Amino acid sequence: MMSVADASDSQLDTTGIPPVVLTSELQKVYRTGFFLNSKIVSLKSCSLKVYKGETFGLLGPNGAGKTTLLKLLLGIIRPTSGRGLILGRPLGDRSVKERIGYLSENPYFYDHLTGWEFLQLCAGLFQLPKKVQRQRIPQLLELVGLSQADARKKLLRCYSKGMLQRIGMAQALINDPELVFLDEPMSGLDPVGRRQMREMILALKAAGQTIFFNSHILSEVEQICDRVAILAQGELISSGPLDELLGTTHAYHIKGYGGEWEVLKKWVPNLEYQSDGSWQGEVQGDVYDFLASFRLMGGKLIAMNLSRPSLEDFFVGQIQKHNQSQQ
Repeated sequence: MMSVADASDSQLDTTGIPPVVLTSELQKVYRTGFFLNSKIVSLKSCSLKVYKGETFGLLGPNGAGKTTLLKLLLGIIRPTSGRGLILGRPLGDRSVKERIGYLSENPYFYDHLTGWEFLQLCAGLFQLPKKVQRQRIPQLLELVGLSQADARKKLLRCYSKGMLQRIGMAQALINDPELVFLDEPMSGLDPVGRRQMREMILALKAAGQTIFFNSHILSEVEQICDRVAILAQGELISSGPLDELLGTTHAYHIKGYGGEWEVLKKWVPNLEYQSDGSWQGEVQGDVYDFLASFRLMGGKLIAMNLSRPSLEDFFVGQIQKHNQSQQ
């Protein structure tokens, strides 16, 4: 089996920079039953890598092994076999913990504390000086949208689900981590809350931080992530950049109202009219020239999307293909 050192040396990117997360044949097996004579394989020979500055999405249906993998990376549980590195250190290395942030799927906070007091507690665990805390805590509350006085002074037991997720994000960032792990950060949030969480993740991405997160909300993942991996029944079945997995087509699928039929047919040969009076089809040629021409015709654009499968379509296809192969 490849050692961690060998894996690190053999899986550098083109610039010679090692991954911040690297696993090699990682596996977790649980023993069950009265005599512990039964086995459940939660994760099978998982090898993946995540590079500095990436936003990496781990996808999979319920029970696929996503949380197991996350716990292995965080050192909460130990692997049955295989190896891994986090920020160049072996899994479970305590020195790494001060350099990472983590938001669990269903966090439990001390609900008798206010948001400010809770962040002070977290800062104390990282031994941040008081001077640093006085600067860092207001910055984080501003970032997560809890800077208003009532949110800062309100007890956590009075926080809504969205507010708890935001204060959870703040505690995950209190130590200014190099690598942030988020387990279902949008779970239970309404559309406004999901948008706010997405904007926070994009802000971290713009700041150059590395983000590793699980999510079931694939439309959000598609907007945020550079690369994704898909787990099914504990097995890594697909991994890579979104453009590589979904395709890099530059053709666009257009939906609109109005325009001149003969001119439209030249740009959209597969033009189809809908029962509501709209039309749709794939634009042939330069889309910007088409839009300029369409505007002159007095047409109204309803939607325009790249003509490639969505991440949801790709995900469902991969899961179905895997399930069929297991039958």
